[in-house]
Amino acid sequence: MEYLKFAIDYGIMGLLFLMSILSLGLFIERIFFYKALTLSRYKTKKSLEIALSDHLTTIATITSNAPYIGLLGTVLAIMLTFMGMSEQGIEASKIMSSLALALKTTAMGLIVAILSMVFNNILVRYSERFLAVFDEEV
Repeated sequence: MEYLKFAIDYGIMGLLFLMSILSLGLFIERIFFYKALTLSRYKTKKSLEIALSDHLTTIATITSNAPYIGLLGTVLAIMLTFMGMSEQGIEASKIMSSLALALKTTAMGLIVAILSMVFNNILVRYSERFLAVFDEEV
């Protein structure tokens, strides 16, 4: 049972933390890329679109999967609660700490998803603006 608590605390929360760092890192990389972008380097709109959309799929994948990983942590923590109740009887403090763990993973998953969605929306908007400017210049 302690292994499951350890897996939730460090496995699920660690994975969500790594996903948030990856999302932030890719966002910062894309912002620097967009700031240094010179449209004249691209001969076709398609080549520009490919360059602009690098890493956007990864950020979108993090956005869509973070809530599920948080939910997985919630399910595991609730299982931990039920296992504790069956082994040790009903003890309110143990139940509350396990349920708090469940809510913590859900909240973290939602936070990662919301931030990644904001990052993705900002980057998609930048891409759309660059493509519109490219169309005007051609």
